Formats: sequence, structure tokens, C-alpha cells
Amino acid sequence: MLGRWNSRPAGAEKRRRALHSGRRAEVAAELFLRLKGYRILARRFCVNGGEIDLIARKFEAIVFVEVKLRPTLSEAMTAIDARKQRRMSRAACSWLAANPWAARLTLRGDAIYLAPWHWPRHAIAALPLDIG
Repeated sequence: MLGRWNSRPAGAEKRRRALHSGRRAEVAAELFLRLKGYRILARRFCVNGGEIDLIARKFEAIVFVEVKLRPTLSEAMTAIDARKQRRMSRAACSWLAANPWAARLTLRGDAIYLAPWHWPRHAIAALPLDIG
């Protein structure tokens, strides 16, 4: 009976775990990108109507990165839908408005897919960005 009052609803606990594992995945993706020579410009960039997990730069490219963690790499690779791409494009437009110096560079939408016991998979230009 005592435990009943201290327990969280099952849905809230599941969301908390998903948020925690998502943040760990973003940290792993950030480290992976740094090892590949990228410089991280922003983490978890959020605006009304959109969100980008990581924004990075390498040479003359600005990269907007979506990070997906799933039980398998194939599930991660199919987890980004058209709605997420539209939200990412809106966020990228907002970031570019606040950082006009970046508009002259190459702009890309990348994805990093993660699954337990697998190396991260970096898909370059995997996400079309509607910036314009």
C-alpha cells in the first residue's frame, strides 16, 4: 500500500526513460561527430513548431542533425517521417534567421542512427531541408 503512493503512472515512467535514453543518444552522437571533425554549434535547438537535436559545422557545411535511437538500426532508419522533416526545416529556418552568417555555407540535414551494440551510422544529407 505504501508503494502505491510513491509510484509514478506507468506512462510517465516510460516517457521519463525515453527522454533519458534520448539525451544519452544525443551525447553519443555529439561525441561521434566531434571524432569525425565536426564542431558543435548548438544542442537541442527548439523553436515553436520545430526542434533540432544537434547543429554542427565542418569546413564550409552547416549540418542539422536528427538523432534516432531504436532497438535496431533498421528501426532507427525508418523512424524519421515527413512530419519530423518539416519540423526540422522550420527550426533550421529559425536558426538561420538568428545566424545569418551561416546562410552562405552549404546546408545539410543529416541523421545519426543508434542501436545497442552497434556503431553509430551517420547518414549524410539524409533529410531534405525545405529552407527558402
